[in-house]
Amino acid sequence: MDCQPKVRAQVYDWLKSNHSCLLCNLGSRQERPICIDCELELPWLGPHCRICALPLAAEGQICGECLRKPPAFAQVEAAWRFRFPIDSLITRFKHQARWPYGRLLADLLSEHLQHAFARDLPRPDYLLPVPLARGRLRQRGFNQAGMLADWLGKTLDIAVVHDRLQRPLETPAQQQLDAATRKRNLRRAFQLAGDVALENRHIAVIDDVLTTGATAEAVARLLHKAGAARVDIYCLARTPRPGD
Repeated sequence: MDCQPKVRAQVYDWLKSNHSCLLCNLGSRQERPICIDCELELPWLGPHCRICALPLAAEGQICGECLRKPPAFAQVEAAWRFRFPIDSLITRFKHQARWPYGRLLADLLSEHLQHAFARDLPRPDYLLPVPLARGRLRQRGFNQAGMLADWLGKTLDIAVVHDRLQRPLETPAQQQLDAATRKRNLRRAFQLAGDVALENRHIAVIDDVLTTGATAEAVARLLHKAGAARVDIYCLARTPRPGD
């Protein structure tokens, strides 16, 4: 299909033991294609809100917005702040179909989640990727959240459910909208289909970036209405407050 990335540009032998780092092109000396120095220099999230993962100055706090109006989701787990080079890697994966970047980020996020599970984060029953509307999916050729969910599900041994959460409405792109417009943009944007039982289940919703939390809130509310006991959000990166 013409909408699919060219195969030659996408092939990457993930089983090679002598990877080159995807960031600096030097030998990674690791099982994944990133060297130790570049991995350490990634913008790891650091102190953040215990609920929405907003970057904060001190660890273990809850941000003012979550205190004023607790969200429908229980917790956000993100590995990084949305800044260079993570923002560039996500953009190349999402908008340029550079799948090896997405696979690398998924592997690193999986390792982050495994550490979180070892501490006290409950393991979910299902992973549900945030869907794309049909027009956007046809234009892009793939759903980046779906690919992330498949990679995470395989490494974490958690079932992935693709068609239960759907997006029947075409809505404007969220990136350039403010928080209030994002919320209006997402009203009735999502619906549930299929017959996978959600009652009393713990669901983790998979997305690439959490900005205002409007998408996470809309999806979490819908899943709770369907009987879900808990909804968490797993994403690659969290944006800080504007100007932070």
